[in-house]
Amino acid sequence: MSQPLIECVPNFSEGNDLAVIKQITDAIETVEGVKLLDVDPGKATNRTVVTFVGPPEPVLEAAVRAVRQAKELIDMRKHHGAHPRFGACDVCPLVPVADITMEQTVEWARKLGHRLAAETGISGYYYEYAATRPERKNLATVRAGEYEGLPEKLRHPDWKVDFGTGEFDPKYGVTAVGARDFLVAYNVNLNTTSTRRANAVAFDIREKGRPDPAGGDRWIPGSLKCVKAIGWFIKEYGIAQISINLTNLNVTPVHVAFDECKKKAEERGLRVTGSELVGLIPLSAMLAAGKHYLRLQQRSLGIPDHEIVKIAVKSLGLSDLKPFKPEEKIIEYAIAAGRKQPRLVDMTVEGFVWETASESKAPGGGSVSAAMGAMGAALGTMVANLSSHKRGWDHRWEEFSNWAEKGKAAHDELLRLIDEDTNAFNRIVAAWNLPDASPDEKTAKNAAIQAATKDAIRVPLRAMEVALAAMDVCRAMAEIGNPASVSDAGVGALACRSAVLGAFLNVKINASGVEDKAWLAEVLTRGARIQEQAVALERQILDLVNQKIVTA
Repeated sequence: MSQPLIECVPNFSEGNDLAVIKQITDAIETVEGVKLLDVDPGKATNRTVVTFVGPPEPVLEAAVRAVRQAKELIDMRKHHGAHPRFGACDVCPLVPVADITMEQTVEWARKLGHRLAAETGISGYYYEYAATRPERKNLATVRAGEYEGLPEKLRHPDWKVDFGTGEFDPKYGVTAVGARDFLVAYNVNLNTTSTRRANAVAFDIREKGRPDPAGGDRWIPGSLKCVKAIGWFIKEYGIAQISINLTNLNVTPVHVAFDECKKKAEERGLRVTGSELVGLIPLSAMLAAGKHYLRLQQRSLGIPDHEIVKIAVKSLGLSDLKPFKPEEKIIEYAIAAGRKQPRLVDMTVEGFVWETASESKAPGGGSVSAAMGAMGAALGTMVANLSSHKRGWDHRWEEFSNWAEKGKAAHDELLRLIDEDTNAFNRIVAAWNLPDASPDEKTAKNAAIQAATKDAIRVPLRAMEVALAAMDVCRAMAEIGNPASVSDAGVGALACRSAVLGAFLNVKINASGVEDKAWLAEVLTRGARIQEQAVALERQILDLVNQKIVTA
């Protein structure tokens, strides 16, 4: 139930008129839930690269509004620049960032193409992973002939557009909509001023490698896949760097590239002093790096995300040249920093209690149940982390780390469900406030109420499932965890059981409003089963805890 995030990187064929660029980016910022991350105009290319991120629906809406502005403001008949182009919004790729697959991103790219055709009247092609045929995967092939060649290209049967009418629009041109992997621009710092030696390391690691000394057109591949790299000297810092593009983090993550640079640099008598991230990076990539170095240290991975990020920053030397600010460089943190609506989980404990006690109808029992479950899961995680770090138990660090990660996953999701439960309640209120003057409005209102009511049931039902899973961690820690913390495992079980029972009350109180009785019967049966399991598991855990306390 985590919120998926996608990045959109439209390229507009205007890099000189800042007023035009601002009108386009202003349109993007009118969409709630979208965070504008970067605007990079280029004078020589007469092109501006814009980057924004958010959940899929708002991102698509922002893209449509931006393209609508570009269609109105940019005239391709007057455009000249160094970069290949064939439209006012030349390309508009979507990039999966978090909790979304490439396959799902392709679906959103196709939806974007359909919306652009229907709502702005433009035509275009799909490329990269969204391509409708193999020969359209490569953007350079799709854009061949550029704007000037479009009239002839659009008449050719092999180049029938993927969306839109396909009629040549001399003012706008066409747009290529794609789905592609996340690209990370990443520089590794060396203790040398020699570009040639930095290049040697770059050739060692990059996928393309270096020319074969034997001659001919043969190349000796480098050690890393999906990596482009060159060496250069940065006058500002007085050092040489290996400038790297990581084109697929699933193949070669940041920490793998960094470690390989260290290895190859040492083989050439050089030393890596740190690294530099250009642009932004998904949280998942930083967590993967932090966990990699924690494993090397044989430390538990079930610690808070900000602590894992701190390990990653230190291990990669990301503050070597200037301070690394996670709230500015990590996409999810940048979004959170710009959030207009405060969250319940951002409150102090005291503030949350006061808000709960106030006259407002939310947060209510569902949010409080999720909060209890999060606290219970956190206690189980704490015992696992303490056990992993216990003197004399070093050989068991991974066993307890695995339990700590399970507990962390549970309390992280339950924290999210605190706000989601209140949001679900607010969606019901909004649905009831919809107009119902005409028969069509009444039908639409009832459908909205039914959808919102089901959501208000799904959220606490999910809280029940997660809290029950957290009880497994508490039971394991009561059995095998640090004996000095066994009471904490017991309190964790009590909190999680209370979360299950409290969340089920919220499932049942919303049940009367559901018209789909078959769906409701299945949900109530499932909820009752989870409640029974939680009550039985609580007894088992408390028996274990009390036995250990008595014999201590």
